[in-house]
Amino acid sequence: MVVLRWYEVRRTRLRRFRQDRIAAARQWRFSVPAEYGALLAMTDAPIVLIFAHPYPDRSIANRALLEAVEDLEGVKVRSLYDLYPTFDIDVSAEQETLRQARVLVLQHPLYWYSVPSLLKHWFEKVLTRGFAYGPGGKALWGKRCLWAVTTGGDQQAFSNSGMHGRPFQEFSPVVEQTALFCGMTWEEPLIVHGAHRLAREQLALTARSYRERVAALARRAAAGPPELGREPADGSERPRAGGSTRAGERRAT
Repeated sequence: MVVLRWYEVRRTRLRRFRQDRIAAARQWRFSVPAEYGALLAMTDAPIVLIFAHPYPDRSIANRALLEAVEDLEGVKVRSLYDLYPTFDIDVSAEQETLRQARVLVLQHPLYWYSVPSLLKHWFEKVLTRGFAYGPGGKALWGKRCLWAVTTGGDQQAFSNSGMHGRPFQEFSPVVEQTALFCGMTWEEPLIVHGAHRLAREQLALTARSYRERVAALARRAAAGPPELGREPADGSERPRAGGSTRAGERRAT
């Protein structure tokens, strides 16, 4: 009975928390004129970091990674689950933010071998034809994309003999191809395996490495405009993955 009572109390509190969050989001939405949405997103930050974690307070690893970079000059963090708890994405605001950015960072945990549902919804609503691809869709052309992803399984779990039956590289093409199809330059991803089991010292080293990589991208972005590649007349080719390592040959580190 005690366990059942505790469960009921916890479920009630979670329900109230979600209701309060949705109500606050709706109140903000209707108190700010829609035409100001794009203005609220305007920034001179060369790096936009899209953070997509539905339960950030429960994630020690993702919180440590985010805290390592959010204070860097030139970095603007957009926490999707805080901005859009009802999944009602302000498309114009998001697209305006991306237009002004020179680097896009995608940070999230791996959910069912892909991205969390709100980030997938963000892809579908924001990266539209005429904006990110297709005729006139060159808003992201030549900009760099860094993928920072955490997994619950360790490196052995992502192997032919491991729990997931495949190396991690076989799960990355969906996100990578999304960036490449939009004309972006794919950076070597930051992959944190076994995130919830990392020792404090190892997590600190990983966060420091993340900070150094984002800071280097910020310096490069501040030095000049995106490095635009030759645009093919028929749209059959896109910028290739950056760095010396070819796509499909990356190490999951």
